[in-house]
Amino acid sequence: MSLSPRPFPSADAADFGRFVRISVALFMAGFATFSLLYCTQPLLPEFAAEFRLSPAGSSLALSLSTACLAFAILCVGALSESIGRRRLMFCSICLAALLNLLAAVSPGWGWLLAARALEGLALGGVPAVAMAYLAEETPSRRLGLAMGLYVAGTAFGGMTGRVAIGFLAAHAGWREAMAGVALTGFLLATGFVLLLPPSRHFVRRTGLGLDFHLKAWRRHLLHPQLPALFMIGFLAMGVFVTLYNYIGFRLVGEPWHLNHAQIGLIFMAYLSGMAASPLAGALADRWGRAAVALGGSVVMLAGMLLTLSSTLPRIICGITLLTAGFFATHSVASAWVGRLAESHKGHASSLYLLGYYLGSSVLGSLGGWFWAEGGWGGVVYSGTALILVVVLLTFYLRNEESSLTP
Repeated sequence: MSLSPRPFPSADAADFGRFVRISVALFMAGFATFSLLYCTQPLLPEFAAEFRLSPAGSSLALSLSTACLAFAILCVGALSESIGRRRLMFCSICLAALLNLLAAVSPGWGWLLAARALEGLALGGVPAVAMAYLAEETPSRRLGLAMGLYVAGTAFGGMTGRVAIGFLAAHAGWREAMAGVALTGFLLATGFVLLLPPSRHFVRRTGLGLDFHLKAWRRHLLHPQLPALFMIGFLAMGVFVTLYNYIGFRLVGEPWHLNHAQIGLIFMAYLSGMAASPLAGALADRWGRAAVALGGSVVMLAGMLLTLSSTLPRIICGITLLTAGFFATHSVASAWVGRLAESHKGHASSLYLLGYYLGSSVLGSLGGWFWAEGGWGGVVYSGTALILVVVLLTFYLRNEESSLTP
């Protein structure tokens, strides 16, 4: 089989340019969304100290946002069937950036949580809609690569937001750091809307009532494979966020005593996620989704166990491995949803991302209990058990897919 730089065999130069514009625009959307959403994660120890909170209490600055995001995705994924994809994503990023700016100037913890909750609701207009847009506008044999590039954008945004905010918080304060992330969000939204081409295959549906959406969601939930993918998103994201939520509390203590800027550098591990996402997508297109998802889960497991080490280089190596494994697994699973959903792809994407962000919110906060009761060992062993469930679900999907193949 010959390798061609063209995105798919029948594409001409204009189609290739369109593919590049879509990839870059959605990379920017993923960057903006995740830098805004996760910019508070390196600040959790700062919030705990300033507002006199427990580690689990400070995690609400992130968990509340992701919980509201999960709810919003379920609604917005359905709404996008009626109002279109491009405009909705642009407005969502702009509104979220404004709310992050309000959170930066909030006078107290309650006001900050309110702004972050609303920010999560606003961001719901991006992830599910982006997945649906890609599933509609990208040829199926290249969907894995296209989804991997989008997920790489989310990884880059998550990393840059965390690293930058760690340095800004250390030198200027956490309020100035959050404001800087908000201004970056406005700039990215502008670039996104200028680059993203209008949909070619989207069919606007009007007059869709609640009954229509309930039937669409029910159809996906009764699918033999899709619910397993929804659960994989829930568990993998929960493990990933839990590690990053509480690793800062571990590293500010004995024997490391790292400051905010140094902890922020830990998030450079997201570079491995940026590399793993498009690579996993391309490999899944060639070798099959189940094999690559299993590989990602095994890498996550190895990374989680390696963080039990008492030496900082090994801990960082473990974080890097877990990050690469997570983004590979998520990239494959999200593209898999788009392939299996024969209709109402926005509804299928919204259900996957509902599980994904509920995992971030529920398991991310629950990890605070394991941290309080069992220290870092409690966090690692609980996460290990959840990753093993992901492995079992992937085996199930592989067997189910084999049984359905003629």
